[in-house]
Amino acid sequence: MNTKSAIERQEAPLRTPTDLGANATRDIAAALTGLLADMFALYLKTKNFHWHMSGPHFRDYHLMLDEQGEQIFATTDAIAERARKVGGTTLRSIGHIHRLQRLADNGADFVTPEDMLAELADDNKRLTGFLREVHNVCEDHNDVATASLVEVWIDESERRVWFLYEATRRL
Repeated sequence: MNTKSAIERQEAPLRTPTDLGANATRDIAAALTGLLADMFALYLKTKNFHWHMSGPHFRDYHLMLDEQGEQIFATTDAIAERARKVGGTTLRSIGHIHRLQRLADNGADFVTPEDMLAELADDNKRLTGFLREVHNVCEDHNDVATASLVEVWIDESERRVWFLYEATRRL
């Protein structure tokens, strides 16, 4: 290998071969990258509330949030890798996440258990809407593989909303 070809390879943009086309690559990767930022924000908030849970329902809430956090984190690699598979790039830093996330952080010193669960229910509900938007982008570009993954993540998000809602219901 000559020096010129090695340098060209190092400086070449990341391009994964795909049949989706440049517009699809751009749109789908951007949608997935925004979604990934929100997933990381939701993951960290879920773990924050898991770590700082207190009160008479501590064990149940603590375990539920741990389970939900694991589920949310499990999606992050699949989202990032899907963005790469379709020919795009994705997040590169915590700062990048901060610039793109649409879900707000919560750095309060104390949040009641009820407020934690209600906030997470709202965030997961918003995330479900973001997932539906990504699904629409995938449909617009006939990306059935990404759409299929997104459908599973919608179901998971709806389930988290359901559990969080039921945990805060007063009968």
